[in-house]
Amino acid sequence: MIQVYTGNGKGKTTAAIGLAVRAAGAGFNVYIAHFCKGRRCSELNILKKIKNIRVRQFGGNRFIMKPDERSVRSARQGLRCVKEIICGGNFDVIILDEINVAVKLGLLCVDDILGLIKEAPRSLELILTGRDAHPEVLKAADLASEIKDIKHYFSKGKKARKGIEF
Repeated sequence: MIQVYTGNGKGKTTAAIGLAVRAAGAGFNVYIAHFCKGRRCSELNILKKIKNIRVRQFGGNRFIMKPDERSVRSARQGLRCVKEIICGGNFDVIILDEINVAVKLGLLCVDDILGLIKEAPRSLELILTGRDAHPEVLKAADLASEIKDIKHYFSKGKKARKGIEF
């Protein structure tokens, strides 16, 4: 199945990580590719201890806001790596965290993502996260959830907190 978690609310990556832990607990092999992120986040501390979860980041030390050539190279490297992972057939669940943002920022094109979806074997659970999912990606999905921001303490000037947002 193809799952998409999108929207402007907090919790898309958190939902995907929860699914990864659940799948690993069931004995599935999970691969998580973080696009647009490269900084160490707290969930990596525990995920690296779970033997059947592998995580790789394709981004800089902070979340990409303004793409540069390095960001484009990193995202494209991530795309090549994910294609190999899909073709390798060693993972049951693949999470492409913030890949929708990579498309929105022009780091990747939507046709690349649609190609991944088409290449994915039906036995694979493929999860795509990030704001602003492209309409064609939503159309290709079997499940699409929109996380809606109703109220957030960031609007009151609160900073991201270790263990909660990173």
